[in-house]
Order: sequence, then C-alpha cells, then structure tokens
Amino acid sequence: MDRTPDTQPHLLAGRPLAAWEREHPVISEIAAARPTIWLNEPALTTPASVGLASVGLTRADIDDADARLRRFAPYLAAVFPQTASSAADWGTPGIIESPLAALPGTSAALADGPVGSLDLWGKLDSHLPISGSIKARGGIYEVLVHAEQLALAHGILTSTDDDYSILAGDDARALFARHRIAVGSTGNLGLSIGIMSAQLGFAVSVHMSADARAWKKDMLRSHGVEVVEYDADYSVAVAEARAQAAGDDSLYFVDDENSRSLFLGYAVAGRRLAAQLRREGRTPTQAEPLVVHLPCGVGGGPGGVAFGLKTEFGDAVRCIFVEPVQSPSMLLGVLTGAHEEISVRDIGLTNVTVADGLACASPSGFVGAAVEKLVDAFVTVGDDAMFRRLAQLSEADGIRVEPSSAAALDSAARIAAGRGAGLNLPTDAMHLAWLTGGSMVPEQEMDAYVQRGRRVAG
Repeated sequence: MDRTPDTQPHLLAGRPLAAWEREHPVISEIAAARPTIWLNEPALTTPASVGLASVGLTRADIDDADARLRRFAPYLAAVFPQTASSAADWGTPGIIESPLAALPGTSAALADGPVGSLDLWGKLDSHLPISGSIKARGGIYEVLVHAEQLALAHGILTSTDDDYSILAGDDARALFARHRIAVGSTGNLGLSIGIMSAQLGFAVSVHMSADARAWKKDMLRSHGVEVVEYDADYSVAVAEARAQAAGDDSLYFVDDENSRSLFLGYAVAGRRLAAQLRREGRTPTQAEPLVVHLPCGVGGGPGGVAFGLKTEFGDAVRCIFVEPVQSPSMLLGVLTGAHEEISVRDIGLTNVTVADGLACASPSGFVGAAVEKLVDAFVTVGDDAMFRRLAQLSEADGIRVEPSSAAALDSAARIAAGRGAGLNLPTDAMHLAWLTGGSMVPEQEMDAYVQRGRRVAG
C-alpha cells in the first residue's frame, strides 16, 4: 500500500515527526537516508513461539501449502521441463526450489575488509525455475490455489487425489480461458503471476509501475500477457488492478499487500531450507543461530519466509529485513507501529532506488502486523553498496544477481563486522543471504550492473 503523504511533510502517521524522533532517535538517521541498522527489541526479547502465535497462521497452514505444491508437481513437470531436475533432491519432478550454496569467494572478499571472517551462504532464489526470483514461490502458488479451486468447482478435478497433469489438457485450458487474473507489480511478482497464469490458459493483466524494468515487460508480452503501464509508482499500479477486479467475478486480483496465499507460498521455503541444511550437516541452535538476510519491499516475500523459518528453527534463526535507504517502509511501519499508514515520503525520502523490487513507499499492514515480533533487525542499504556487492559476488563466486538481491550481501557484511552488536551473534555465525532475483536479467543489462559495481568499488 502507498497512500498520498500528509500535506504537512513533518507529520508521520498523523503525529509530528519531531515527536517520533524524540521517541526513536534512529528516525533521524533513516530520514537522512543514511545506511542504518535498527535492532527490533520486541522481537529480540520475545520467544519465537510467542511471535508465531500472533501471526494468525500455523504450521498446519504451511503443511497445506506444501501438500498443494506437491499435488501440482506432475503438472508443473509436464509444462515446465526445467523443473524435472527437482526429483534428485525432492523425490519428485516439478518442485520449484532453489539451491543453497556456499559463497567462499565472496566470504574471502568481504573478509579483506572490516569483517575479519564470514561464513557466508546464498539461497539462490535468483535461479528458481520458471520466473527466476523469490516471487516464483508466492506468486506461482497463489495462481495454483485459484486454478485448483476452479478445477474442483467445475469437475475438471474430482478430488485432490487426482493426477494434476490433467490440468494441461484442453478442457482445463478452456475453463481457465473464461477467467482472468490481474496483479500490480514493480516487476518480479508480475513475471511469476503472468507466466504461470498464461501457461494455465488464463487471460492475465499485469499492471506495472514506472520503475519496472523494460525487459520484464517485454518478457511478459512474449508470454501473451497484457502489460498495463503507469507513469507512477507501485501504489498506483496496485490500486488500478484492484479497482479493475472490483465487482467482476471472472477477474481474480492477486493482492500483494494482503494475500494469505502469497504469504504461505513463501513460507514453505522454511522447511525446504531446513532439509538443505541437514544435507550440509548444519544444525542451527539458539547459541549458534542461522542469520538470514532478506531483501524487503512491500513485505510479503520476506514476511512469509521469516514465518516459515521461525516455524522451523524457532529461536535458532535470526531474521533481518533489508531495505533501500530511500524505501525503508517496513522498518518505519514496524518501528512506529503504524504499518500501512506510513509513507517514506512523510519523512522526506523519495522511494527512488535501483532496487526496483524493493521500491515500496508504504508496507503491507497485514505482513507488518504478522511478523513484527519475528524480524530481529532491519538494515538499510544504499544503491552504490548494492552495485558493489553484486560485482563482488559475480567476480568472486560467478553468481549474477539483481541489485535487490545484493542488498542482502551488504547486510551480511555489516552485521558480521559487528555493527549489529546487540544481536549477540558468535563470530563464526552462519550468514545466509537470500538472493531474491537475477538469473533472467538480460546479459547486457547484467554486464552494466557489474561494471557499475566495479566503478563504485574504485
């Protein structure tokens, strides 16, 4: 959600900014767009079990989402051959999951600076099949939920025990073609919703904000998706998509700000990561926790993943949300407790960042309220730091990611250097950067990212 900021620029959530700054001096740093680390004491001092109880969802809901994704695996394997290789790790083809990878080169590069040493790993959602970003988790899952409901209601599926590969048939596609799906997006959510919906046979419209990359729009059009462009930011795109769906029973709106299905699609990642860590012989404990750095925009992706991680690991995981210095909306929402009622523009920030997927001026109120006691810290990162880190990752470990992903690397470097001292982490803590997107970026554009990162590094 992004609303029109207060006409008096010194008001934040209807209260004078100066009053907020007296109560929370860190707001002055945030308003100055300085890279900031804020420790969320309510989360740090609250057992994970208590924080989880306030989410309004449970492990059983994650079980249900995981089971649904497995039901769809035969269909996904049939229509997306790139998912077939999942059989080796997950026992069946058609599972959408990303690798867990050690990043020894980047660890060494960062250790040459103030870090000293760093046990750094990457969760490569940048290389998820189908749409190449974390949005392949929640976005694809929500489309599958809707498709399953329609197929069961119209007799294409007679029960959830059926072979779901039947959904690739003509009868299913004819059913889905009578229905439409709409979503507002800065880019990656639109890709996942658009590609999955079009493959099933839905007519789909993706309403895209001005900061969406041109190549993402072109890719959607190549899949037969209608792209509706706006000379405005994310909030306008979402509002228009929502308005289009109002009162039209044949049009399903994917609500990135308030969707339970999106949230649960992301949450399944927690148990998948737990299995991958077991294969690596790594078992997080409360004394030696896993530290996960999650890039955050409106909040659904990192919020759902954090819920899944805390469900799996409890107090043995630290979740850190990472936002651009010009778009720290979730940080402001949780810090003030005002959630979706705030806009970063209320404190003079621009919401302009190279991290297009993180450019959200106001956060999801649903997600903020759900995870405010699960997110242990917030880190803000400047654009130049993102470019510097993505260049380091490319050169040291041969992995190429979008600037949004690289924000997680900068967070890991700064936290490991002791700047988040209140987290009480051991010096050899395992840090996991959740690399949220990048494999589908055109080579020429990625080359330009890396070159800029080299220039920034000097």
